[in-house]
Amino acid sequence: MSASVANQIITPATTEPGHNLTTSVQQIDARHHLHPFTDTAALNRRGARVMVRGEGVYLWDSEGNKILDGMAGLWCVNLGYGRRELIDAAKTQLEELPYYNNFFQTTTAPAAVLAQEIASVTPGDLNHIFFANSGSEAVDTLMRMIRHYWTLEGQPQKTLLISRDNAYHGSTIGGTSLGGMTPMHRQGGPFLPDIEHIRQPYWYGEGDGLSEAEFGLKAAAALEERILQLGPERVAAFVGEPIQGAGGVIMPPAGYWQEIQRICRKYDILLAADEVICGFGRTGSWFGSQTLGIEPDLMSMAKGLSSGYMPISAVAVGDRVASSLIEKGGEFYHGFTYSGHPVAAAVAIANIRTMKQEKIVEYVADDIGPYFQQRLRQILAEHPLVGHIEGIGLIAGIALVKDRARRTFFAETGAAGQICRDHCFENNLIMRAVGDRMVLSPPLIISRDEVDELCQKVRTCFDLTLKSVREQGL
Repeated sequence: MSASVANQIITPATTEPGHNLTTSVQQIDARHHLHPFTDTAALNRRGARVMVRGEGVYLWDSEGNKILDGMAGLWCVNLGYGRRELIDAAKTQLEELPYYNNFFQTTTAPAAVLAQEIASVTPGDLNHIFFANSGSEAVDTLMRMIRHYWTLEGQPQKTLLISRDNAYHGSTIGGTSLGGMTPMHRQGGPFLPDIEHIRQPYWYGEGDGLSEAEFGLKAAAALEERILQLGPERVAAFVGEPIQGAGGVIMPPAGYWQEIQRICRKYDILLAADEVICGFGRTGSWFGSQTLGIEPDLMSMAKGLSSGYMPISAVAVGDRVASSLIEKGGEFYHGFTYSGHPVAAAVAIANIRTMKQEKIVEYVADDIGPYFQQRLRQILAEHPLVGHIEGIGLIAGIALVKDRARRTFFAETGAAGQICRDHCFENNLIMRAVGDRMVLSPPLIISRDEVDELCQKVRTCFDLTLKSVREQGL
């Protein structure tokens, strides 16, 4: 960070004598900043890494280290860092109209145009767009819309929502309730009623000796079993991520989603796709639903909508639900101060248009996605720690195992993953650990040379992890 930029952030009142930028920021951070999904006490003892700059697929910290971002920030920086198109869109809109709301029978040009841009790439009849600010807010919106829809249709008893174990749908009370993350359910309850969970389609870890196709049908059958147990007349919707992202990149077996779709239609239950991670090119289609053959009634989205440059999210609503909300609903008592924020919307418009102009989705589908998946397997598939690699496009999950031949997992779940994550951190690679699954989601603009560099860095970190787990007797 240059001295001039640093001086704008770190003032004499907050800087202790003799400390450099890193130390000063770390001390301020430790005194005042509560981090999300973090053991803050442990972080404060170590000191947070201070990120100061990004360009393309790389970040630089305050110590001058160049870091390869294998996670696109938090699954979101699809166009990479430093894109002038997005930066200029924000600057121009800030100068013209930095804020106005979409309440009180008003709109702004960016909000209206962005709704049109999203509708131009969503599948099926998902033609109506409601704006929020985060994936969690989008999921909460989706939940309210679903239940309100059934009330408008004269079936107010249809309030039950079904999700999956190990699903992630955000961290608000609504999103946490709908998600199936056990550690999250241990904190902050009680959670919302009328939410049920069924098994996840995790063939490698829970396949019960079945083939992938057999297991996929068995996992999908759990939905029908639960519907019949609860009563179809009470079930409002099934909600799922096309690919479970924060759950470790769980790829459902072929045929799973087709069977889920059939069951939902059989019992007249809405199907909602949470596209917060899979949306906007990650899987080689604009949305994961298109890649996996899902025809959702509603779809939540965020992250890649603006490539993470501004906070914004949305729910795309199909004609069936939208017609009822519009024609029968009157006022919908839901929304946020920053719904369709003009600056965030302007950036998102620039993001979608840039993706179209540069054919980013086609690049992921036809070139860099297949190359990424191929190189991961060429470089890592035979590594002693690697049990299974799954993914599509530019998203992948790698299962770390104790014994690859016997498919035995580590007794202390997550220990190997944390060791691997730390080695990645120390070797200037951002790769996320989800238990003992290592996950990757690089920017969509990554080049073949950068994919090679990424895979080699992962291999180095896996070698170091193998040495560590052996030394520690794991």
